[in-house]
Amino acid sequence: GDPGRIHAEGMRARVALEDARAAVAHLLGARPQEVVFTSGATEAIATAVAGTAARGRRIVVSAVEHSAVRVAAGRLADRHGHEVVTVGVDEAGRVDADEVLAAVDDDTALVNLQWGNHEVGTMQPVAEVAAACRERGALLHVDAAQAAGRVPIAFDDLGIDLLSVSAHKLGGPAGTGALLIRRGLRIEPLLVGGDQERARRAGMEDVPAAVAFGAACAALADGDRLAIEAADARRRADRLRRGLTALPGVHLYGHADLHLPHLVCAGIDGIEPQALLDIPNDTFDTLVGAIAAVGGRVLAFIGDGLLAVFIDDEASTACRRFLRAVRESQARLATSPPIRPRPTTPRVLRNSSMPLKLLRSHLPARIEALACG
Repeated sequence: GDPGRIHAEGMRARVALEDARAAVAHLLGARPQEVVFTSGATEAIATAVAGTAARGRRIVVSAVEHSAVRVAAGRLADRHGHEVVTVGVDEAGRVDADEVLAAVDDDTALVNLQWGNHEVGTMQPVAEVAAACRERGALLHVDAAQAAGRVPIAFDDLGIDLLSVSAHKLGGPAGTGALLIRRGLRIEPLLVGGDQERARRAGMEDVPAAVAFGAACAALADGDRLAIEAADARRRADRLRRGLTALPGVHLYGHADLHLPHLVCAGIDGIEPQALLDIPNDTFDTLVGAIAAVGGRVLAFIGDGLLAVFIDDEASTACRRFLRAVRESQARLATSPPIRPRPTTPRVLRNSSMPLKLLRSHLPARIEALACG
């Protein structure tokens, strides 16, 4: 049903939508009314950048922002003459809060800073930059797409003005996300033509996607779930880092300590990254059995896109040991207990094209009771 209507189906959809909103807000340390559902982090970022453009002529970005931020800011520069000021980072990919503050002037519309880098995993000094922006009266937008669901986020406590997240990065469905807008802050909507989302994002809300997003957030906020998953990811990533640093020609990137728990970035002397990505996963055993036997290059994948290449003839033993660890990790993941689905699917979700297993998982009881009643 349309959550904007007052008939029975619409009211059920509205309850489901608002419970999902509350679950997202709870995980991110925000108020439910500060959560605006979007089609993902890209739309949320575009809304934050374009929606604040009238506040000034300068936009501040870090040198390592996601392309969604850089392109959105660049478009304002090309079309409306805004000045985009880029703040550099150190060798670990981390900005200095004082340098960010130095880039802010009285005509700054928005400061953009990612919580954690999407490639090397380095986390930024968000709290320091937020405090500095408050002192200067500048708005701060934080891209938390990679960090949400991986590390604790306290939107209200940090004093952030805008924060963008994507559902699929934390176990929710692709094609949905949210922009958190600090209470009392009004920005121009990117999509117009309706009063949905408190007139901050026009268009009928995707209730099934929002409910699945909320369910993923509720699962992560349940007890110590987020901390447990983060600790497990960090343990695996640290083990991989230790193994990689012992190999010749392999270099790790990103901050040694202040990094997201689930990302590892490595470079290998003489190897182009695209060459690795072009090799299909089902060729690994062939590579190990044939190429390694003649002292060639051996490629291995682990987890969510982590990779390593061994190029030294004497690394055959280490390579096989690493591959064995990969297979053991994959076996543990395959046998770990999944989130237990509920036995029924709410009527409001039955016509959705979303995977039923995802929609059923940890659906809040209140939503299920109202939607199925």
